[in-house]
Amino acid sequence: MVWTWPTEIELLRELVAIPSVSGAEETIGQFVERRAREWGLTVERTDDGVVVRVVGGRPGPTLAFISHLDTVPEGEGWTRPAFEPTIEGTLLYGRGSGDAKASVAAMLTAARDLAAGSGAMGGQLLVLLGYGEETRDTSMPRLLQRTGPIDGAVVGEPTNLDVAIAQRGIMMVDLVARGDQRHAGYAGDGRFTSAVTMLARDLIRLETLFGDRVHPVLGVTTATATMLEAGVSRNVTPPTARAVLDIRSTPSWTHEELTHALRQRLECEPVITSSRLVPCQTPAGSRVLAVAKAVRPETRSYGSPTCSDWVFVRETDAIKCGPGTSRESHTPDEHVDLSEVTQAREFYHALAREYLQ
Repeated sequence: MVWTWPTEIELLRELVAIPSVSGAEETIGQFVERRAREWGLTVERTDDGVVVRVVGGRPGPTLAFISHLDTVPEGEGWTRPAFEPTIEGTLLYGRGSGDAKASVAAMLTAARDLAAGSGAMGGQLLVLLGYGEETRDTSMPRLLQRTGPIDGAVVGEPTNLDVAIAQRGIMMVDLVARGDQRHAGYAGDGRFTSAVTMLARDLIRLETLFGDRVHPVLGVTTATATMLEAGVSRNVTPPTARAVLDIRSTPSWTHEELTHALRQRLECEPVITSSRLVPCQTPAGSRVLAVAKAVRPETRSYGSPTCSDWVFVRETDAIKCGPGTSRESHTPDEHVDLSEVTQAREFYHALAREYLQ
């Protein structure tokens, strides 16, 4: 007897075997287009990604499955080939296996399953697979412009098939202290401002800076210094000192409010370098969430610390859910449990069938 892998697993193996580091997604886009056509699905491929449609036999809502085809680079530390899918026991190893090709494989095979009975459903399912999600130039906003209005969405990212009902945003800030350049030997005369000391005082303030607003799912907004820069010479006080802040926001603050708070509560000058990735949360009374819990009662709701293309459908009824473990993303020997991929196919299919009934 010849063993054959389930369709979603075989598709995942094929996807992982195609290197698709951000900026080099054309080959994998062509592959997905070809495979979808072989399955009889309606598909469109552009420079912004791939759109698969399953249209029902009568009018109804539009549900979108959203994920991405690109990966981060291979990096170092692998003990297995990064772009040769390796199955050991129940795990499949390879770059992008969990983030997010497992979601892609499950969503595409779920769309195929749904298409077999599409005549009885209302509305349509869209599978939107973007490029460049791992960079500052994700194509998802442009891909969404092609699709028209969306009523509900499921963002495919590694969540171990738990449902993220909130997601942190990101602000990147340069915190700049300006002082006086002087000979360090005269530091004791008190007649100059130390940029380093000013910056240090503000860095200590970061621990409690946004503690007055606590989100019920995500907790407090955090501000973490990730890079420091200062210095002219070992015996000279620097005229400027700079820290890069990684601020993980929650829906309890708008990014405009965070910017105002930084300016009011710190001595240093905050220079906002990126604020487009705002936090998201599933709306109260979400139909997508209700259907997800109905078809998979054991699923757990939680708040996600990582960003995704959810930010571009944040005004829509949306959740984030997919196979794989987020902590394995971007690591050497990235892997996914194959049983989760099969469960994801079943979950996505059942959710789409119920939502579009």
